[in-house]
Amino acid sequence: MDKLLIRGGRQLRGEVLISGAKNAALPELCAALLTDEPVTLHNVPRLQDVSTMLKLVRNMGVTAERDDNGTVSLNAGDLTNPEAPYELVKTMRASVLALGPLLARFGHAKVSLPGGCAIGSRPVDQHIKGLQAMGAEIVVEHGYMVARLPEGRTRLKGARILTDMVTVTGTENFLMAAALAEGETLLENAAQEPEIVDLAEMLIRMGAKIQGHGTSHIRVQGVEKLHGCTHAVVADRIEAGTFLCAVAATGGEAFLRHARGDHLDAVIDKLRDAGCQVATEPDGVRISSKGPAYEHLKAQSFSTTEYPGFPTDMQAQFMALNVIARGASMVTETIFENRFMHVNEMVRLGANIHVEGKVAMVEGVQQLSGATVMATDLRASASLVIAGLVAEGETLVDRIYHLDRGYDRMESKLRGLGADIERVTGAAA
Repeated sequence: MDKLLIRGGRQLRGEVLISGAKNAALPELCAALLTDEPVTLHNVPRLQDVSTMLKLVRNMGVTAERDDNGTVSLNAGDLTNPEAPYELVKTMRASVLALGPLLARFGHAKVSLPGGCAIGSRPVDQHIKGLQAMGAEIVVEHGYMVARLPEGRTRLKGARILTDMVTVTGTENFLMAAALAEGETLLENAAQEPEIVDLAEMLIRMGAKIQGHGTSHIRVQGVEKLHGCTHAVVADRIEAGTFLCAVAATGGEAFLRHARGDHLDAVIDKLRDAGCQVATEPDGVRISSKGPAYEHLKAQSFSTTEYPGFPTDMQAQFMALNVIARGASMVTETIFENRFMHVNEMVRLGANIHVEGKVAMVEGVQQLSGATVMATDLRASASLVIAGLVAEGETLVDRIYHLDRGYDRMESKLRGLGADIERVTGAAA
């Protein structure tokens, strides 16, 4: 099993290229299921979750080819098996995104209940409820969601869908399903993330009629057929935010090419309040931070919330900055109930953190000390890498398959900024 070996204490300097967003690429791969014409996606990140999704659509009969430059070419014209089996779904929650497109185009689908990170409950009942409102008949049996249109119907029908909570993947599923539905669909309490806007823009390129994406009220006029398109995946704001926190924690200066500062307002505001200089430029974001962090940065309290608030996917990484910044801070997690699993591992590195329910109270320390730590989920693994970059001595981060699910060659990019980090096998470690 691969691990990351980090020798801390180096400042990060230089330029790093931000990859396409995992949380946009995955639904956009599923959007290709909506048409029998070729779809080409550029700027697709090289991630384990992307590889899993490509295996999933190939298993359905989709032709899917990718090159070394981040381009994926798909053709679902010969799709013969509208099913997502457990063997391919169990490691990735985003596989539920196949349900809406398959049902909308073929009138039936069978999708396994998903797996993924153990950061808390993310039920699919909202997906089922919304698609049922569009006329689908859905039962859950033997671990699968089995969906079909009623006898005599050939298309889903437009509906008003008001979810009980803001759900990103639910909004994406409904967007794709509504694009081919009969009549108008109104999505209320819709998620507003940039990745949803990017998916909507791709669907519009395919011929969909969508208004209001990027707001909590999205209106979709269904069309009978969608065509192929070429689309570039938006830059990954969470990868960009992770590198911003890494540079802030270690000190130094870096330019994050292709990063979208307008997608990171909440994180950038906190970094500036902490004492970093952050500038948004036409093709990226530049950050400058003085080290050591304890002397030059001030810890920041924050609460996670839906976009455009502070993202839950950045909570662990910013906490890694807080643990070595001057002062006390409170980090409140409002989205997922199990998203403090990185805390115990940070404590092993010397962090001073106390958790009470949804709140982590952090008292900054002057120095962390390298140790062997274990990644528990995707963003937790990134936070441990950041902590390892500032810790004295060697830090060994185990179970980095979590990291590979969402970061495109993270250790290579960090080495390009001057970090002393390498991937080692279990035996070598």
